[in-house]
Amino acid sequence: MPNELNNILTLDADSSIETQQSKEDVIWHEINNAYRTKRILTGILGGIERLEGGATIAIIYYKSFRVVIPFNEMMLNLVEDESHNYGEISLRQNKIVNTMLGCSIDFIIKGLDSKARSIAGSRKEAMLKKRQIFYLDQDSTGKPKIYADRIVQARVIAVATKVVRAEIFGVEVSIPARDLSFDWLGDANERFHVGDEILVRVLEVHAEDPEHITVHADVKSVEGNTSIANMQLCKVQGKYAGTVEDIHKGTVFVRLSIGVNAIAHSCYDSRTVGKKDLVSFVVTHIDEERNVAVGIITRIIKQSI
Repeated sequence: MPNELNNILTLDADSSIETQQSKEDVIWHEINNAYRTKRILTGILGGIERLEGGATIAIIYYKSFRVVIPFNEMMLNLVEDESHNYGEISLRQNKIVNTMLGCSIDFIIKGLDSKARSIAGSRKEAMLKKRQIFYLDQDSTGKPKIYADRIVQARVIAVATKVVRAEIFGVEVSIPARDLSFDWLGDANERFHVGDEILVRVLEVHAEDPEHITVHADVKSVEGNTSIANMQLCKVQGKYAGTVEDIHKGTVFVRLSIGVNAIAHSCYDSRTVGKKDLVSFVVTHIDEERNVAVGIITRIIKQSI
């Protein structure tokens, strides 16, 4: 009797019949439709390859298929003139694309080989199309979809210590650390990662045509400044634990455990203070204009290794 129960044919049995080949056939049909309609697709930037002729290509993975995008279709927009000395342009392009590995990429299919099931795409065409739709086309009120002071979703496509590069509907924007958070932020890599989707506030938009659009945006105004309220908890001569977020030209930037930004110019500990050290901080003055506590590091509680 138990063996008979194991062999019962259930109504959803046909779902298990779907093979990998049939799944790929469905996706390939979708890709063909996207090619005919010039629909924007989104994949993951998964690799960089150099061809035998010397050209370099980006590899995008769309579901189970590889999409090849030449670097000149990646819209990296490197200016070559006397004031922008990048060295060999191909090396610079390679470095930029390398920092973007793992991010989501929009693309439009430029060509298909049905026999080999190979795909060639263009990120540039997808970005220009999105720029037209979101920055230049207007709705019934005469406004574009993206305008100054609007909060929008953006993709994090690269992260460095002091800057995050985000794509906002077809436009790449560099957001410096000072605009990422009201908190001291010593390393943007600790809070932001390639592939993240974040909310940003558009501060300025200058749109002439799809090729010439610049956007300034920040993250901190969306998150809000909790330090203002937390500063009420901070008292002169009060002693608080804090974490060293950055050190610059002798000034130590500390984030106190009570949620307040602080700076110190002196450290009484005989050891050298370093980033991410846990320290004891005494407040000597509160700079209300900058909303910062000023004081002295009395000792290093725990050094970061």
